[in-house]
Amino acid sequence: MLLDGKRILVTGVLTDASLAFAVAKLAQDEGAEVVLTSFGRQMSLTQRSARRLPKMPELVELDVTNEDDLAGLSGAVGGRLDGVLHAVAFAPESCLGGGFVDAPWDDVAVALQISAYSLAALTRASLPLMDGGGSVVGLDFDATQAWPVYDWMGVAKAALESTTRYLARDLGPRNVRVNLVCAGPVRTMAAKSIPGFDQFEDVWSKRAPLGWDLRDPTPVARACVALMSDWFPATTGEMVHVDGGFHAVGA
Repeated sequence: MLLDGKRILVTGVLTDASLAFAVAKLAQDEGAEVVLTSFGRQMSLTQRSARRLPKMPELVELDVTNEDDLAGLSGAVGGRLDGVLHAVAFAPESCLGGGFVDAPWDDVAVALQISAYSLAALTRASLPLMDGGGSVVGLDFDATQAWPVYDWMGVAKAALESTTRYLARDLGPRNVRVNLVCAGPVRTMAAKSIPGFDQFEDVWSKRAPLGWDLRDPTPVARACVALMSDWFPATTGEMVHVDGGFHAVGA
């Protein structure tokens, strides 16, 4: 099993349709001990989804914008960590759906903090438990292009990608790898919250050379689990596309 004996921290599990849930389930199937994070009113949703995993995981409180939660993460999790999944993203309504020019800075700042800076914050908070090395994997949506309706979330994802490269630079000497999985669109709660998300759905399956199933998170989960395993010991600062090849073809 790819993750036999490893301990993995997974953020972002809300429903069993989330990409984070698919990663947590596959990680358990591959032998890992999984620890989930959640906070506030989302905690009950995470607990409900956790019961649907093969084994009930430990659940710790973490709001990636709360300095006290971040400072206490290593103590709350304890032991050691071999891998971390960053599956955290949010943008206020004004930042999505076509209002790019008019979005106020206060809302843009929220999108950037939660969707990009949080990768550095989460990694920093996890480092005390990754003595000797580990793997941090984030979920991405390729930000090399301007997408319809994605607006400031696209900018946040570009910041996430740059953050990954700088983390990879600084943490390589500590044997900590930092990579992103650039996923194609999957029908998750997060995707449904984006106005006009169906514009992605309409074209992706037709243009992706390998085809693309909007209902299947398994390919994305497999990539995340593989990057957390020992099979990618020399890969860091990378964006691994799991999108059916959509990114590689033009119109």
